[in-house]
Amino acid sequence: MTTRTLNGTPRGRLGVLTPGMGAIATTFIAGVLAIRQGLGKPIGALSQMGTLSMDPIAEVTEHIAKVVPLARMEDLVFGGWDIFPDDMYAAAVNAGVLAPATLEAIKTDLQAIRPMPAVFDQQYVPRLAGTHVKTGPSKMDLAEQVCADIQQFKAANGLDRLVMIWCASTEVYAKPGPVHQSLARFEEGLQSSDPTIAPSMIYAYAAIREGVPFANGAPNLTEDIPALQELAREMRVPLCGKDFKTGQTMLKTVLAPALRARMLGVSGWFSTNILGNRDGQVLDDPRALKTKEISKLGALEHILDTDRFPDLYGDLFHSVNINFYPPRGDNKEGWDNIDIFGWLGYPMQIKIDFLCRDSILAAPLILDVALFMDLAARCGWNGLQDWLAFYFKSPTLSAGMLPEHDLFRQLAHLESRLREAALETAAISDQPDWAQAN
Repeated sequence: MTTRTLNGTPRGRLGVLTPGMGAIATTFIAGVLAIRQGLGKPIGALSQMGTLSMDPIAEVTEHIAKVVPLARMEDLVFGGWDIFPDDMYAAAVNAGVLAPATLEAIKTDLQAIRPMPAVFDQQYVPRLAGTHVKTGPSKMDLAEQVCADIQQFKAANGLDRLVMIWCASTEVYAKPGPVHQSLARFEEGLQSSDPTIAPSMIYAYAAIREGVPFANGAPNLTEDIPALQELAREMRVPLCGKDFKTGQTMLKTVLAPALRARMLGVSGWFSTNILGNRDGQVLDDPRALKTKEISKLGALEHILDTDRFPDLYGDLFHSVNINFYPPRGDNKEGWDNIDIFGWLGYPMQIKIDFLCRDSILAAPLILDVALFMDLAARCGWNGLQDWLAFYFKSPTLSAGMLPEHDLFRQLAHLESRLREAALETAAISDQPDWAQAN
């Protein structure tokens, strides 16, 4: 198990491992490398650009990176797994997200990052056929191989700590079954290669066993099962997920709270998406599409609290569609038609057309989650990290926790935890100016 120190300045280098090294992972990693060379700024990353109120009465606000003991971007080392053998430069060129001039400037560093063979099962991603994959007599053997990869990567790069962020494809829809209910059953299932254990679960199991914080950036079941949560508590490892909240759902979690705050009714909310790239190709399968649609559907009903306000939202019709459109590539388009009503029930409409770059929106979230999960591990915050719900469409929560999807309430929870880390750090170090002001 990884050694942890409570708060304080993080020492040594932090490894960031990504199962999946396609458009999202390459955009994240190439972006960090480019920022290191002064080729851009970390726009969208709360950890780098955001501020934190340390004393509301005295109106003392500090940059998060200044007061919270986070790893520096200069100390990040990247690795991962993919079902294709392309190095990160070739993968980034193929993804077509970042400008050729940017990639050329960091080409050597990107070419040095080559994926390890991946755990892959086509039954979970029917639209892809992996050529760079692990084989073994059982799923437990595959998990052992991932554990060995983690150990070797850490040793080869002289790393002090690691985090793992799932950046691979959406898996077909799955519900928890008997094998997922306890760690003992899960490990028996690994030994017998139970078909209901998905590749993402194998990565999560290996990470937790090695003391590595694990975050799930896709809507897969993965860490949302009792077995892996039991292991995380036993190993005192942080977990979080699921499904990065980037485009359309992010806007829903901003606009829906505003409509509810003003007690405006909503009779219908129709959302559709068109996207290309590997993500769109995977979601072109109905079983994977269901996984994503369920993740995108949940937030609205919780925010509007349809049971509590039947006059306003009791007859809400909510539909989400996702369509594979190859010409669009990574430039996703999310279109929303919202039918609302106001005084005396008179109808109105809101229309949103969000032409976004999916990987550009996701990359800073990966950076934030990686740094905050490392912080959680060093602070001894183990198990599910409810305070990171801000980053996910369908956040995995601790037992008994009610979902909160309002983006600004999620942000308040996140900031509260970061403030706690900052105050504890100040208490064991020389008092900074803002702490003296208290």
